[in-house]
Amino acid sequence: MKRILVLLLAFGISPAGAQTSPLDGDWTGKSDGGSCSTPLDFALNIEAGLVDGTATDPTAHGPVPNLKKSAPPPPRPGLWQIYGAASASTFTLRALASVQGTERRETKFAASVQGGVLMLAESGGCGRKASLSRK
Repeated sequence: MKRILVLLLAFGISPAGAQTSPLDGDWTGKSDGGSCSTPLDFALNIEAGLVDGTATDPTAHGPVPNLKKSAPPPPRPGLWQIYGAASASTFTLRALASVQGTERRETKFAASVQGGVLMLAESGGCGRKASLSRK
């Protein structure tokens, strides 16, 4: 919210003059686990059609090291940043995982509005599906 306000003021646009979208507001929901069996908790904010939010994996934690065996596998990403533009009733969102090192994980979500519910479907990756409701 603060980032958007700063951008609007930098371009000389008053916040009152910003166009609103019928999707504006805070959206929350939980996905199914998809093929990875890892559900995500979504918290999105849409303001003037700009989407910003996060998805968290409540089960993600670092692996427990076993020093007698090989090194543990890397931890799963527990936090995803979600961003995009809601320009119509169907749009695409991008998600970027917070991981360490050079490993970069990203995915896309196809978003559509069905009634008062925002439906997300992950393309590729785990194939998660989520339904988000407005807070």
